[in-house]
Order: sequence, then C-alpha cells, then structure tokens
Amino acid sequence: MTKGPDKALVVLSGGQDSTTCLYWAIDRFGRANVSSITFDYGQKHRIELECARNVAAAAGVPNACLPIDTFAALGGDALTDTSIPVSDEADEETELPVTFVAGRNLIFLTFAAAYAYRHDVRHLVTGVAQTDYSGYPDCRKETMAALQEAITLGMDREFTIHTPLMHRSKKETVELAVQLGALEMLALTHTCYNGRRPPCGDCQACRLRARGFAEAGVRDPLLDIR
Repeated sequence: MTKGPDKALVVLSGGQDSTTCLYWAIDRFGRANVSSITFDYGQKHRIELECARNVAAAAGVPNACLPIDTFAALGGDALTDTSIPVSDEADEETELPVTFVAGRNLIFLTFAAAYAYRHDVRHLVTGVAQTDYSGYPDCRKETMAALQEAITLGMDREFTIHTPLMHRSKKETVELAVQLGALEMLALTHTCYNGRRPPCGDCQACRLRARGFAEAGVRDPLLDIR
C-alpha cells in the first residue's frame, strides 16, 4: 500500500505564536497537507476566534472550530472568568499567573489528536514555549513529551507533537516569522489579554510581544491597523 503524504494539524488560537507555527507547518509539510483547529473554550475575548478564522483563510488552509466550554464553567482564571480581572498577579494558592487556564493545552491537544485521528493526520503543531512565558506548566517540553506518549498509547496511533517555538525567545519567534514570510500575517492576530486590537500595550502579553519585536528590530504590523 502506498503511504500517503504526511499531514499536520495546527492548533490555531489566532495569536502571534500559533500563526507563526501555522507557517512553519506550511513550510515543512506543504500547504495542501496542513489544516488548523481552533477551540471555543468560553474565552472572554471572542475576537480570538475571528482572528483564527481570518488567519486560516488568508493562509489558505482549512479551519475547524470546536466548542469546549467546560473551562468557562470551571472558572477561576482571568481568561474565562468575568469576575477575575487580568493582571500580572499570581494566584496565592498556586503561585501561577491568574491568566493560567488549568489543563488548557492538555485538553486542546487531546481534542486535536481525536480530530486528527478521524482525518488521518499524525502530526500536531502547537505554539507552546518554555521561553518568555509566564511559567505555565503545560507549556513545558516535559509536558509535551508525556502528552505525546499518552495520546499515542490511548489512541493506538503514533502521533508527533511539534513545538517549533519551545526554546525560542520572543525575539527569535519574530525572526522566524520573518524568515517564513509570515510577518504581514501577524497584523491579523490577537495577543492582548484585555481583548483589544490595536493592543492595549499594558498587559503582560502585550509587553512580551512588544519586547520581542523591539529586540528583533522589526515593527509589529498589528500596530498599524485602524
């Protein structure tokens, strides 16, 4: 039996990192072999979903959006719970940022694997990174390695989780986007924890993004939108 082409599914949030990863996947696997998946998990800022759709359409790849609103029902974090404001403060009990959504990347990639299983896709691509992040435990290399093994065993099919940004700084991520021809596409993305486009410039996500572009000596195209 002739083996089909390697296909990749990108977890696309509509943000800078996942958009860069989308173009990494296109470069590696070919546009015709790449699709994307977005999760409506009850996030307060619905603009993420619109940005993901727009990025996928502009990149010429399919995008599926799956509803998984359990995170909103659980609450307890600043991205899904309207009673918790976005801040740089850490949760007193967990010592993690209030923007940490417990289990989010674990759930995203498990659902992505289930979707990929039904579409004969073996490669999953995610924008998680240990560098320049807020210490989220589900962004670590060890977490991704353990999850890859779990979904491979649990679905009896070999999956590979690709993390192109795992050890890249924000500066290096911007440089990668330039290298892949994805810079202009970043004007369609959303990063701000306060849900603003153009970005608020004050929240941690905005500051990390701005620092990366500044250190790379590249102007962020998102700043030029009206």
